[in-house]
Amino acid sequence: MTTPRTPPPPPPQPGLDARLIVDHAPFHLDVSLAAAPGDVLALLGPNGAGKTTALRTLAGLTPLTAGHLHLDGTPLEQTPPEARPVGVVFQDYLLFPHLTALDNVAFGPRCQGIPKAEARAQAAEWLARMGLADHVASKPRHLSGGQAQRVALARALAVRPRLLLLDEPLAALDARTRLEVRAQLRRHLADFEAVAVLVTHDPLDAMVLADRLVVIEEGRIVQEGTPSEIARRPRTDYIAQLVGLNLYRGEADGHTVRLDAGPTVTTTEHLTGPAFVAFPPSAVTLFGDHPTGSSARNLWQCEVAGLETHGDQIRVALTGDLPLAADLTTVAAAELDLHLGTKVWATVKATQTHAYPA
Repeated sequence: MTTPRTPPPPPPQPGLDARLIVDHAPFHLDVSLAAAPGDVLALLGPNGAGKTTALRTLAGLTPLTAGHLHLDGTPLEQTPPEARPVGVVFQDYLLFPHLTALDNVAFGPRCQGIPKAEARAQAAEWLARMGLADHVASKPRHLSGGQAQRVALARALAVRPRLLLLDEPLAALDARTRLEVRAQLRRHLADFEAVAVLVTHDPLDAMVLADRLVVIEEGRIVQEGTPSEIARRPRTDYIAQLVGLNLYRGEADGHTVRLDAGPTVTTTEHLTGPAFVAFPPSAVTLFGDHPTGSSARNLWQCEVAGLETHGDQIRVALTGDLPLAADLTTVAAAELDLHLGTKVWATVKATQTHAYPA
């Protein structure tokens, strides 16, 4: 009798597979993350949501209470931080102040047992890729913010990690440098063949740099998807504010959604049941008097509760029939003579709203 052969185990799945459960009473983190090699995953959320805890857990700096952490099929739960195939770019970069850019980058390969000359040759190559060939002998205090960020990225990549962690990598840069370094970072991440996880508060960083967004609030995932999916269909107030939309929840009946906030909104979508309605502040038109002859199906009486500069426009916060935000040109705001307490009428065309199931 032939004994049936036991089938071989399936090959390990490349990439990241993790469920991170961390209990630090009263805070509780429970998030699941999965990403394939080449993916850039961005963790977004308000302060205290758990983004940094998740990143520290991936790095091995915060232990798991429960769950699992697999990288390329290998469990890492018991692996000390220094033995993990993980590179980290910290918010403040944490470059060694007494070492040159070259030796900062060579530090990781040297810790992996690579001879000094070879490690420095690899470091020089990484710095050249970052456009820093002329700064190999510079110490951190002589580098600009953008240059220091690129040295930190080169140092993280020099150990050839299977997981790259970036903690607010652009937060320390001024606006002009941030724009330039963001574009450079996007190019480097596009060439990275393993998994990258980015923590950021900046929605533009996330939208530009990441393939997928994971939004965390109070230690749990509230929404995930591609940047376009998140921007088009936000599911919490935090996400709506992040992507610059007015967002409401209500009950849909055909082309009308009765909002939890009270009034109704007419939409072009036909839905039944719980629904979200969203529209950008730019879709809101304000009138000093009740508009006559307007084609807008949605009309609410409001009161100005706040005014602030928003890019080259004025962002108007409104209360009343429906709390909302409106964007006006400075000329339009001046013509309406807006100030705190001004009574206005707000209209939004049905074609400028977007309704989707809640």
